[in-house]
Parts: sequence; C-alpha cells; structure tokens
Amino acid sequence: MTDIPSFALPQPLPLDEVSVQSQVVYGRVGNNVAVPTLEALALSVAAVPTVVFSNTPHYPTMHGGALPIEWFDGYLQDLSARGALCALRAVLVGYLGNPRQADALARWARARLTQRADLRIVIDPVMGDYDHGIYVDPCLVDAYRRDLLPLADGLTPNGFELAHLTGRTVNDIESVVIAARTLLTGRTQWVAVTSAAPDTWARDEMQVVLVTRTQAEVIVHPRIEVTPKGTGDLFCATLIGHWLNGADLSEATTQACRHVVRALRHTQQAQCAELLLPMADSHKDRRTTARESVSKFTYRIFPCKQPLPI
Repeated sequence: MTDIPSFALPQPLPLDEVSVQSQVVYGRVGNNVAVPTLEALALSVAAVPTVVFSNTPHYPTMHGGALPIEWFDGYLQDLSARGALCALRAVLVGYLGNPRQADALARWARARLTQRADLRIVIDPVMGDYDHGIYVDPCLVDAYRRDLLPLADGLTPNGFELAHLTGRTVNDIESVVIAARTLLTGRTQWVAVTSAAPDTWARDEMQVVLVTRTQAEVIVHPRIEVTPKGTGDLFCATLIGHWLNGADLSEATTQACRHVVRALRHTQQAQCAELLLPMADSHKDRRTTARESVSKFTYRIFPCKQPLPI
C-alpha cells in the first residue's frame, strides 16, 4: 500500500509589530522609515498606512491624502482575520490622517489588549513642531487625549507636542518633567520627550528627556546642522525595536538617540534632501559604536517630588 503524503496547512506570517503611520512615494518619513529600521533589528512588521502622499508637504507639489476610513479600518481588521496577530508584541502609532482613524484604531487596539494584556503600545503623537506649528487636523489633539493616550505604554512627543497635549509650558527640564508626568495615567508608564527644553540647550547639543513615575533621565546628544523630515519617526521605531529586543527602556532610548545622530551625520555628509538611514553594522561594530556614543551622553536624575495621578 502506498502512503498518501499529508501536507500541513501553511501557517500565517507571524508579526512582531504593527506600525500604523504615514507612507510617502518619495522620502523617508513614517512607515518608509519605521519598516526598514525594525526589519534591520530582525523584527517582522506589518505597515498600515494612514495617509499616502507623493512626498512631504514642504515640497512645491504634493498629491494624495488620508486613506478612506473603510480601507483603514479594513486593513486593521484583515490583519486579525488572517491570523497574523497571534504572536504580536507591539503596536507603533505615528502620523494619523484624521480623528476618525484615531477612533477606529483605538477600538482595534482595545480589542487586541483584551487578547494580549502584555501587548506594548507606543504612540508618537505627531501633531506639529516649533518651526511649523500644528500641521494636522486640530481635532486630532483631542482625539489623541481621549482615544489613544490611555492605551499607550509609552509616548514619544517632541517638546511642542508635549506642550499641546498637556496645556503646560515646557521651557526648562523641570517643567518638561512635570508636564510629562501628567500623562502617566492608566497604562502609560513612560514618556520620552525629544527636542526637549530647547531654551536650555548648550551649543551644538540637544536633549531627550525620559520620564517615568519614579525618575527622569536627560540624554544629551550632538546637534547636527541638517533638518530632514522623519527623525522623530526614526527615533520612535529604533526605541521600540531595541526595547522589544530586550534592552531596558533607558538603553533603548540611548540607542535611539545614537542611531538618529548617525543618520543625520550620514545625511549631512551626503548633502541629501531626505533622511538617509545608516548602513547595517556588524554586531561587533554596533557594540563599539554604542560604547563610544553613549560615553558622550550625560545623565541627570530627577526624583519624583509630587504625587502622580492614578
């Protein structure tokens, strides 16, 4: 008798992370930055676009727009329907097209949290910056506060966005820490504020302030005189990638700072109009570069001096 071979059913592609943010045809912002960064860290990622543009708005022409809500919600639901989320470890949220997307995303994320309580959600509340002001639908500020921030383990606003989310001035390190701690409610355990307290920067330096419920850490890094779009997206993706790969939060934040500085130096040297991602290093070279870069950062601890909201 001849045995009839049996074949196992093909398994879904396992995903470590879902990255929900913008996509451009030309340029390095949003998922155009996050996906290669996360994949370089050996993470499997699904990219869900919120908008598709030809390029970023600072060019003379731009085409595209927000994805229809039926498409956007369908992308999220179909990931679940394909069985691809059984091993999901994290969700990264960046630029959103409108408040309806925030509502749909919040419903989808709440459903995921009921299935995986240990799911990590990191939100980069992309709304604007000091140079351009608010550049999204103003209603998104309330949508972030109401629908998305309560679901986040961590947040990565810049200083301008922190001020708008909290309604507080953030002129110095202490005011940044106080404002960030008002966001540490519910699930939210940390806030990493980029371009923090610019009035206090030393010459040729910038600061990231990492705030938790018990302490704050200031990471000082070189300021590179080049301003391509997408550095915040690169910072957030690199932070969450190293965090998922086992680095503690402080080390993951430091690695993200180092990686952004390397990307900016690479971009500056090439005189490129768009952000250039650093080439992949060997494991040995990464460790050496990390040691050299980390030694250039300074740290200061701010103990919590006030009760935190629960």
